[in-house]
Amino acid sequence: MLQILCLALCGLLPGTRADPGALLRLGMDILNHEVQSAMEESHILEKMAAEAGKKRPGVKPIKGITNMKVKDVQLPVITLNFVPEVGIFQCVSTGMTITGKSFMGGNMEIVIVLNITATNRLLQEEETGLPVFKSEGCEITLVSVKTNLPSNKMVNKFLDSTLHKVLPGMLCPAIDAVLVYVNQKWARLSDPMPVGQMGTVKYALMSTPATTASHIQVDFSPEVTQQKGKTIKLAEDGGPLEIPGGYAEGSSQLLLSAALLTAELALLQKSFNMDIQDQTIGELPPQTTVTLAGFIPEVAEAYPKPKPVVTQIRINKPPKVTLKTGKSLLHFHGSLEIFTTRRRGKPPMSLFLLETHFNLKIQYSVQGNRLQMDTSVDRLLSLTRGSSSIGNFNEEELTGYITDYLQEAFVPVVNDVLRVGFPLPDLLAIDYNLAELHIAENALVLDLKLD
Repeated sequence: MLQILCLALCGLLPGTRADPGALLRLGMDILNHEVQSAMEESHILEKMAAEAGKKRPGVKPIKGITNMKVKDVQLPVITLNFVPEVGIFQCVSTGMTITGKSFMGGNMEIVIVLNITATNRLLQEEETGLPVFKSEGCEITLVSVKTNLPSNKMVNKFLDSTLHKVLPGMLCPAIDAVLVYVNQKWARLSDPMPVGQMGTVKYALMSTPATTASHIQVDFSPEVTQQKGKTIKLAEDGGPLEIPGGYAEGSSQLLLSAALLTAELALLQKSFNMDIQDQTIGELPPQTTVTLAGFIPEVAEAYPKPKPVVTQIRINKPPKVTLKTGKSLLHFHGSLEIFTTRRRGKPPMSLFLLETHFNLKIQYSVQGNRLQMDTSVDRLLSLTRGSSSIGNFNEEELTGYITDYLQEAFVPVVNDVLRVGFPLPDLLAIDYNLAELHIAENALVLDLKLD
């Protein structure tokens, strides 16, 4: 029975991926910056203070005080702490002055220092799938109260009653208003972002973000889609993503898996195909049959007179990215076919076709919040003759020539194609241009910085 149940459950999940294609660890550095920025951008305490003295429909005036006004709101100091499996505990320390006419007939002035505390629960919104903070349990705690009113039981009772009536209704909405600003910075996270004209990348959430005692972890299941709508499935042979040790406490990192980078490069596969007709390429010798004859004597026998050659490169399999600590490679499997030009009106004649497997070293950078790659030849791993019109020859004699050819002729085209860049998650106004990049096991790590 258990075996049947297992088979049934497994059958429901044929295409599921156990590991995220990208992972974001949000430390307190970025979260504190975003909440503080939201408080400053919203000017919410000042707005609440300005509204406090206005008459509002359905709101009864506070007994014992008239012409109430709030002024001199102090710049808030925000303290955040992670609450495991919940979200963030937030404390906003500020101060202000309340003025008005008291029940005793004179001008009243109350100078208060207080803390606003609330738990900001982190959820995943059902309709949009986006992360969202929602506050709960807001409380106001008075740190100090100073007033020009005489100190007696009646006045103290009045102050206590007045402040407990005024402050929660005036200040607790400020927490919700600030979270509106923070939540807006998640709003574009799931928007498909273009990779040139070839397709899009969408950073869909894999599950509700998980809060620990030191960070919030956001697991992504990225969707890489071709222009015609076909989704490129991420490979599952890369292993789990893990944050390497050694990063400062409270810092934030974004990890991009080799599987995600490979899927994104698959969008560009056709752009790496090329026909090269230039006779002069970089530091290479002239692209003629004479040059080839220096490596393959059979070429001279077939073409005793010099003829220009044309090279056709086709990438037959999707490119693959591998990431090992400190080094990243881009694997290409393809064919390299060399043709001689013929008289006008006749198609070029194929000399030979070689099946190739070679690696390019990748250097990563970020520009305009897009991941950039720059490549150079690492190794030519295999060179196998597929067909030949000049008879049998030892293709290994071409290893050095083909390696130089790839570096001088193919790599510049690859790097030009890669300038399109790959989009990074659009959330919390993170400036990826400030990130420090490290190549770890199976992951590219962006160590996020604020300045």
